[in-house]
Amino acid sequence: MKIIHAYAMRSFPPFDGLIAFETTLRHASVTRAAAELGLTQSAISHRLRKLEDFVGSPLLIRQPSGVSATAAGIALSNGLGGVLDRMVDLRALCRAAAPPSILKVGVDAALADYWLVRRLPDFSEHYPGIPVELTILQGDAQPRSADLDVAVRWLPASGFRATSTQRLLYREHVFPVCHPRLLPNRRSSYDLTLIRSLPLLHKGRAGEDSGAEWSWTTWFERLGFGRPPSAKIRFATIATAIAAALAGNGVVLARSLLVQDALKDGRLVRVLPPSWDLLSSKAQIVRWSAPMAKDHRVISFVKWVLQTAKAAGD
Repeated sequence: MKIIHAYAMRSFPPFDGLIAFETTLRHASVTRAAAELGLTQSAISHRLRKLEDFVGSPLLIRQPSGVSATAAGIALSNGLGGVLDRMVDLRALCRAAAPPSILKVGVDAALADYWLVRRLPDFSEHYPGIPVELTILQGDAQPRSADLDVAVRWLPASGFRATSTQRLLYREHVFPVCHPRLLPNRRSSYDLTLIRSLPLLHKGRAGEDSGAEWSWTTWFERLGFGRPPSAKIRFATIATAIAAALAGNGVVLARSLLVQDALKDGRLVRVLPPSWDLLSSKAQIVRWSAPMAKDHRVISFVKWVLQTAKAAGD
C-alpha cells in the first residue's frame, strides 16, 4: 500500500510573494517596498502577481495616492501578521532551549548614538557575564527578521499597554534646541521671539505627517507668530537633524532622551522654557518574544534599561 503524507498534498503560497505583499502594504508603495527589500519595482510587481495568481483574487489596489488592500488583501494581511510573529516565536523558542551567551539588542540609530551607547558600560559593570551585541534597526520589518533577543521600538503611544512581552521605556517630550552660540546673550531668562530669527532645521520628508509636535507650523502658531518660513534643508532622520544642530546650523525640534546629554554638557541649549514642551505621540517601548521572557539575560537587560530611563526623567 502506498502512503501519501498529508503535507505532500499541500500547495504552499509563494513565500517571496508574501514578503513582497507585506512590505508593499506596510509602505503603501511598491517603490519603497523595492528599496527595503533591495529589489527592482518590476521584481516586486512580479512577485505580487504570482501571489495573486495563487490566491485567485486581486490583493492590492494601486492609486495615485498609494497602494491599499482589497477585501481579500485585508484578510491575508490580518492572517499574515500572526504567521510572521509565530515564525519569530518559533525561532526564539529554539534559541531559548540553549541560549547563546551574547545578548542581541536592537535599537534605532538615534537612540543608540545619542543615549544608549553612552550608558552601556554601566550595564556591563552591573552584569559582567552578559556581553551585548547592538544592532541598529532600520524600518519596521527588521525586528521580525533580525536575530534579536530584545528590541527597543519607537511606536505610537496610543493604545499601548504593558504585557508579558513589552514595557513602556519612556514617553519623550519634544522641544526646540540649538547650539549655544546661536543664543549668545541668553542668561537665565528666555526670549520667545528669538526663534523667529533662527534658521529652522526640518526633520522628515516634505508632506510627511509625523505628528503635530514635529511641525514648525504648530510651534509658530502656539507662539503667535503665524506661519514659519519654508524649509530650505530637510533631514531624513532625527539623528542627522540633531547633528546639524550640534554643528550650529540652526534650531531643531528634538526628543528629550536624545538631547539629554547634550543639554547637560552645554553642547545644546533650550530655545523655549520647559513649559512649552509637547508630549510626543510616540514612545520608546521595549519588546521581547514570549519564549525569551524567562531568559536571565533578557530579564537583566530589561530591568536595567527601565531603571536607566526612569533615572533620566527624575
